[in-house]
Amino acid sequence: MRRLGISVYPEHAPLEKNKEYISTAAKYGFDRIFTCLLSVTGDKDSIVKEFKETIDHAKNLNFEVIVDVAPSVFTDLGITYEDLSFFKEMGVDGFRLDEGFTGAEEAMMTFNKEGLMVELNVSQPNMYLENILSYCADSHKLLGCHNFYPKKRTALSRELFMTTSQNYKNKGIRVAAFVNSKNATFGPWKVSEGLCTLEEHRYIEDITVQARDLWNTNVVDDVIVANCFASEAELKALGELKRGLLALDVDLEVTLSETESNILYDELHFFRGDRSEYTVRSTMPRIVYKDKDIKPQNTRNIKRGDVIIENSNYDRYKGELHIALRDYENEGNSNVIGRIREDNLIFIDQIRPWQKFKLV
Repeated sequence: MRRLGISVYPEHAPLEKNKEYISTAAKYGFDRIFTCLLSVTGDKDSIVKEFKETIDHAKNLNFEVIVDVAPSVFTDLGITYEDLSFFKEMGVDGFRLDEGFTGAEEAMMTFNKEGLMVELNVSQPNMYLENILSYCADSHKLLGCHNFYPKKRTALSRELFMTTSQNYKNKGIRVAAFVNSKNATFGPWKVSEGLCTLEEHRYIEDITVQARDLWNTNVVDDVIVANCFASEAELKALGELKRGLLALDVDLEVTLSETESNILYDELHFFRGDRSEYTVRSTMPRIVYKDKDIKPQNTRNIKRGDVIIENSNYDRYKGELHIALRDYENEGNSNVIGRIREDNLIFIDQIRPWQKFKLV
């Protein structure tokens, strides 16, 4: 099951504000929390005191809580891989290793008596995971989570993101990645020029486009909002996404007839398997609406990203819906009803034959 998460940083916001944010996220179906010890100072007792009430509130709302650490945190707090009771005292469900040990320690920690999950950094292109597994780790106690990147021009390329994520997925390990709220103002560090895993997401205003993109890769299970505080509208929009179904936003150019509206919005579309280089072709509406009249309108020449419904001039194909993958001439048989919204155009080359999608 694909999941949604938020991040909280107790040292940077009042307790009640964090609790309110967690409660709002819970209302919209979020059930994961990322928090961080890398930017926190103090001894064990002060850290537990600072984090405990926030974590307890999250646990009462059925959140899974993972805390970000590194070997330096283990050293500073006197934690050893043989004794992870500190994390149990905090109340978290597991810890994420932003940096790793030698592999043998990680493998041993997957058998911890506290039952904690061990989350690994997916963003590093090395043999780290293979090394851990070579020490006979319990892979059922392993999770994977990408980094986020506060500084502009430092986040992952899509190519590296896909390579490292697929490696974890091939071994049956869940993968999480981060998206960036444009309404949020801070993360764990002073530098906060957006917090995202993919660099190309840094300037995408619509947080649901970022989430849809991550899920559409088929290598991401969990999407986590990295910065604080996402607006309630953003949380609601994320919560309303169908997590396994790609939705495409359409900007209309015409007033739709009832039949065109039904074809556009009511049908579950799929990309016909014998794909063309010209369009994403959804053929089932021509069967459902074969007895309906679709009058020609807005039959201008077609541009990449246009959404098209074939009109009654195309008897056999009347009612088919197409999304243009390239420019081509319109002979008058195709109604251009609108366009895929500009920030959604990244999806039209990603849609796979037989993939299901909705238009909204």
